[in-house]
Amino acid sequence: MKILVTGGAGFIGSHVADAYLAEGHDVLVVDDLSTGKEGNVDPRARLYRLDIRAAELEHVFETERPDVVNHHAAKASVRESMVKPVLYADVNVLGSLNLLDLSRKYQVRKFIYASTGGAVYGEPQYLPADESHPVCPLDPYGASKAAFEHYLPLYHTQYGASFTVLRYANVYGPRQDPLGEAGVVAIFTGQMLRGEQAVINGSGEQERDFVYVGDVSRANILALDRGEGGIYNIGTGMGTSINEIFARLKDATNYQSSAVHGPAKAGEVFKVYLDAEKAASELGWRPRTGLEEGLRRTVEYFRTLA
Repeated sequence: MKILVTGGAGFIGSHVADAYLAEGHDVLVVDDLSTGKEGNVDPRARLYRLDIRAAELEHVFETERPDVVNHHAAKASVRESMVKPVLYADVNVLGSLNLLDLSRKYQVRKFIYASTGGAVYGEPQYLPADESHPVCPLDPYGASKAAFEHYLPLYHTQYGASFTVLRYANVYGPRQDPLGEAGVVAIFTGQMLRGEQAVINGSGEQERDFVYVGDVSRANILALDRGEGGIYNIGTGMGTSINEIFARLKDATNYQSSAVHGPAKAGEVFKVYLDAEKAASELGWRPRTGLEEGLRRTVEYFRTLA
């Protein structure tokens, strides 16, 4: 199949593109390289440096005629979204809608959408949160990702467009930006390997569901032929505190400093982890990489960059 991966030069998207290439698919990448890196793109994939809002995106569809669109391109920082909510709506809703409408026009067989289980549910009413949990985001990033989800069944009803939504937990692993505002595993790892002071926002008792990027890539492979019209949590079903992540990474990196705590960040959920049993039963997906192994691989990767 010919698969167009938006955000395919970014952290998660590049792993997904690599997984599709490994399965023998023809892969196109659309990425504006605002946060993604050209070096993350396998030379076997064709890279189009474009914003998903750009009118020129139609030329890619007209020329390439992809069978599947896998949509990972997004503005993805909770903190930034609190000060730039209009930008997040513009990229994550209107940009995504531009992509979806081109998919309709050029008869794309399936649209796979990378959403967020870490932000759309807000502060959970129960844990682990399943797909039936009320959607009540606390930040514009989560709101923008949830808003676009509503267009997919609409397009399915009106135009017969096939889709699958994957709501990710907190994805971590190689290629995550250690200098970014999101991705605590990469941020801590980078700081510890550089000998800088790692700062925990708030008490550190916040809990997240940490899922390894390789497992996430496998979910995107399964979604090519399964999960028609479905929404699926992709997570481990377990919460891990930020304090525990700090302690595990301190051991893995041989970091000598103790934790320093800063103020908590506005808009962030305190505790969330996901029930992924629906993905297990309908996609055949379960996480395979334990936290210890995933953190080890991540630290090894960042050591190679030092």
